[in-house]
Amino acid sequence: MTENQDKSQPIAVTAHDLPLYCPQPDAPLWARHPRVFLDVLAEGEAVCPYCSAKYVFTGERPKGHH
Repeated sequence: MTENQDKSQPIAVTAHDLPLYCPQPDAPLWARHPRVFLDVLAEGEAVCPYCSAKYVFTGERPKGHH
């Protein structure tokens, strides 16, 4: 997953990015906030309560997750 420069666009995540948390390791220092884990599999998308970044799950769901 790459850093999203355009905050109005959702960030696409895949099974490789799970467990999903925000902010991502490549986030600039000014965009850091306490780490929060997001359940993107429940509805296919999740929004960070701190920075309002929107994450959208794409691709095949991982095996063994409910």
